[in-house]
Amino acid sequence: MAEFVSFWLLLLVSMLLAFVLGLIILNHNLPLFLRLSHVPKGTFGLPLLGETLSFLKPHSSNSLGTFLQDHCSRYGKVFKSHLFFTPTVVSCDAELNYFILQNEGKLFQCSYPKTIPGILGNLSMLVAVGDTHRRLRNAALSLVTITKSKPEFLNDIENFAIQILDSWKDKPQVIFCEEARKFTFNVIVKQVLGLTPEEPETTKILEDFLTFMKGLISLPLYIPGTPYARAVKARRRISSTVKAIIEKRRRRSSNNNSADNSEKKNSDFLEILLCVDTLSEDEKVSFVLDSLLGGYETTSLLMALVVHFLGQSPTALEQLKLEHQTIRSMKQNNEHLNWEDYKKMDFTQNVINEALRYGNVVKFVHRKALKDVKYRDYLIPSGWKVLPVFTAVHLDPSLHANAFQFHPWRWERLGAQC
Repeated sequence: MAEFVSFWLLLLVSMLLAFVLGLIILNHNLPLFLRLSHVPKGTFGLPLLGETLSFLKPHSSNSLGTFLQDHCSRYGKVFKSHLFFTPTVVSCDAELNYFILQNEGKLFQCSYPKTIPGILGNLSMLVAVGDTHRRLRNAALSLVTITKSKPEFLNDIENFAIQILDSWKDKPQVIFCEEARKFTFNVIVKQVLGLTPEEPETTKILEDFLTFMKGLISLPLYIPGTPYARAVKARRRISSTVKAIIEKRRRRSSNNNSADNSEKKNSDFLEILLCVDTLSEDEKVSFVLDSLLGGYETTSLLMALVVHFLGQSPTALEQLKLEHQTIRSMKQNNEHLNWEDYKKMDFTQNVINEALRYGNVVKFVHRKALKDVKYRDYLIPSGWKVLPVFTAVHLDPSLHANAFQFHPWRWERLGAQC
């Protein structure tokens, strides 16, 4: 009798698993049969996972990688796939990418994998959409414009750069990408929160921030001990630390209303942030986190790429050094550089532009179609994700001569055409 019950129980479980598996496969492949003649060509890959693992396979930043090369050669610059658990249209076409970005909030909206909003929170400028995003973006632009016009902003950056360079004198070697991260983090924390590298709050924020960053590229599984769960907890700790700093600054400001202090307030980013009435307290905390996230990884990566590319281009390095030495020679020994000095660095800007193009700091963005979108002969179904791939445009030989070479002088011609 017991064997009979076990047999039927095993059979029932097997049938249930087969049914669930069938539903997963059906749900995965169903979009393939809807409006098939109009959706871009492509393949969905494995059930559930799709082609995500192949898409995320590591490759050098100044190459397309095997996934994009293979799919573009098979299906063209616009193709369908199944990435991050959802049907996706991938665009390596410059005109379609421009169309997608131009119709932000109209036909498409920002949409990241669940890991990102789960850690950043719904108030993050990277996650928010519609009116909330516009309000946060306008406040951010206003704050940055006011802050960067202050002499203290550039002076702090120059002082931190000198400190970092001085610390290398007695070292046989340095790992530049780590030094670049240290530099950008110290600059952002000083500008946004008024903290110096020596203060205990800075070390506390950095430790939690590193945990926070690791979770952004993990599976969204909130299980104790997983990178995602640790990142969510780290985000809460950073929020608590930032709230405490903001409250401390607010009390200090209310206790001292002298004319001298008012002048100091006007040059302090945190004080300006506290006076923004259009942002709630949680939005101000989220804005600080966005500032750390936006500056820490992208800025330090760009700096590392510039050094790497210049190391392979002695001619560009010499021209860059000559430009800097010429501007420096017009200043007094201990005189700081100002915005007018930086505006004279034309070749420096060309080097930055070329590093952004060739190094592809930002490779793609996530968007979601808000409605059925027709573009040329393509149909992008409502609810599908759209992935404009900037790397493919940056490295397109039809758009950039010698696209796979680091050549800053190309921007002199482009600048003359503008």
